[in-house]
Amino acid sequence: MSYNRSNIGSGSRNVVASNMFEFGRTYVVRPRGTHQATIVWLHGIGETGSSWSQFLESLPLPNIKWICPTAPTRPIALFGGHHSTAWFYVEDFSDSATDDVEGLDASATHIANMLTHERDDIKLGVAGFSMGAAMALYSATCRVIGQYRNGNRYPINLSVAVALSGWLPCSRIVRSRVHASQEAARRAAALPVLVCHGQVDDVVEHKHGEKSAEILRSSGFQNITFCTYNGLGHYTIPQEMYDVCSWLVRQMGINGYGA
Repeated sequence: MSYNRSNIGSGSRNVVASNMFEFGRTYVVRPRGTHQATIVWLHGIGETGSSWSQFLESLPLPNIKWICPTAPTRPIALFGGHHSTAWFYVEDFSDSATDDVEGLDASATHIANMLTHERDDIKLGVAGFSMGAAMALYSATCRVIGQYRNGNRYPINLSVAVALSGWLPCSRIVRSRVHASQEAARRAAALPVLVCHGQVDDVVEHKHGEKSAEILRSSGFQNITFCTYNGLGHYTIPQEMYDVCSWLVRQMGINGYGA
């Protein structure tokens, strides 16, 4: 699956080991200015970390370090069982589809481990496109609940989560797990989440992004922003990325746009 992005111009934290899957190469975009934040950006199905690294380098956010990992290669039912880079196994986007908890936890652990090497004064975030967006939202729910689905502790204090053209994995249990803990409810209320989706997305339909935002909001995520883009398919456009940059600067309290 290819995605058209047209018209787009350390301190110590606890580490959770994950070697169940073989992840690909990680690409790092160093900050051009003062390092204030680090965000892991997660690619979509069939892509690699390099698919986004050059694009992220062009954004007017000189004080953010971007980490762009590459997902493991695995068979994907959506591709007729053919192998492709993917953060977890996915059958389809229906409500009845089985969640690949093992794959989700392995990737979420890999992502969190990358952020454990950042200094304690650096703000941390996760973001992604399509399946990468799904991983970003899953990581956000792990942060709020305080653990992965396998019960291991989630070690990272996320400041933001951004999801473009994606969906929320394990959506059927998020609400009950957040409501089961006062601490989880407090974290949910405090974590800023941005969900963006194209109105005419023909790969991950708009309704999946909209429903994901609704589930998060009803689960106690009070600082959630959902943006719809008329005429946008399964790709990004300048207006969407301008909104993402503005939102990150505002929510993370960092300098941007050449500052």
